[in-house]
Amino acid sequence: MKLLALYATPKDSEAFEKAYFETHVPLIEKVPGLLSVKVTRINRVVVGKRAPYMVTEMEFADKEARKAGLNSPEMAAAGENLDSFAEGLYTLCFAEDK
Repeated sequence: MKLLALYATPKDSEAFEKAYFETHVPLIEKVPGLLSVKVTRINRVVVGKRAPYMVTEMEFADKEARKAGLNSPEMAAAGENLDSFAEGLYTLCFAEDK
């Protein structure tokens, strides 16, 4: 079970990435039940007009672990932090491998 965060291109990518990697990712890594965090920066659009700037994949063992992680104080802190520099830039989605 995964939580995906898709990010639109920020106005100041350098400031965004500094905040993201120096403050936000360390907070996310504290979320209980989180198995892994994978960040992918999109560097070229091949087909289509829009692509996310960056995608973060957060993996949990199962739905229950994901639900517990999402409802944790650690995730609340990470969400507040994210809104401090990326409000309006992200979309969160549930996903699973097939």
